Amino acid sequence: MKRRHALTPQAIGDTDPVAPTVQRPVRSRTRSLAVDAHFEPHCHPWAQLAYCAQGLIQVTASDVERQTTFILPPSRAVWIPPDTRHAVTVLEATELRTVYLDPSVTPPHWRGCRVLVVSSLMRELIRALEASTPGERDGALMALTLHEITHANTQSLGVPLPRDKRLRALCQSVLQAPGRCTTLAQWAVDTGASERTVARLFRTELSTTFQQWRQQAVLAHALPMLACGTPVSEVAAASGYASDSAFSAMFKSALGQSPSYFLHKNVSRP
Repeated sequence: MKRRHALTPQAIGDTDPVAPTVQRPVRSRTRSLAVDAHFEPHCHPWAQLAYCAQGLIQVTASDVERQTTFILPPSRAVWIPPDTRHAVTVLEATELRTVYLDPSVTPPHWRGCRVLVVSSLMRELIRALEASTPGERDGALMALTLHEITHANTQSLGVPLPRDKRLRALCQSVLQAPGRCTTLAQWAVDTGASERTVARLFRTELSTTFQQWRQQAVLAHALPMLACGTPVSEVAAASGYASDSAFSAMFKSALGQSPSYFLHKNVSRP
């Protein structure tokens, strides 16, 4: 997923007409965005759920400790808590659908970003909510949408990014082409640091090992490929796996479903 063109900044301060309030705490909007459209890092006092009805987006969110990046096909959404700094980049032309939630209805224990599975019901509720006007039906749609969001299944698809420049460059390279190398020793060559130094940086910066982090990067890279219909064998090879079976075993262990389950999940109703 190497970038081919310069990013195209998008206006951020145009959310006022759909900003949530205590009276209308759940709002929705849709935007059609071209590839490489980009929302610069920003934050707002309400929570946000972002997903694409079609296409592919990358969301990078920051908290006090670190940054985490999420690569999302249409079947997945990312929850962003209030006052969380985040940026959005369009990797494939998309219909970006966003739900804004007033802090008065935000689950108090949802303090960090999380990836949600977008059900058919959630998709239809978000579509209906955008066209809704104040009234009894609007209240019912907001309540149902909030219930569906807070009861959605979650998945661990976020890939934490370090602050150390050497390690961050390595991590970005892995995210772009996880199959180029498979061992830390091979990747460490690009940093100019020893394998031992890079391993220590993974532990101190990200509280994980390279192999554990790489598995998350592989999942983030593989899921959009599967959603676009790429054969499992090609996805496995691009992810650095010598066999389809080894890749499928890792994938199912991490996500609870085989890779074939996610094939052609890139289309939802407009």
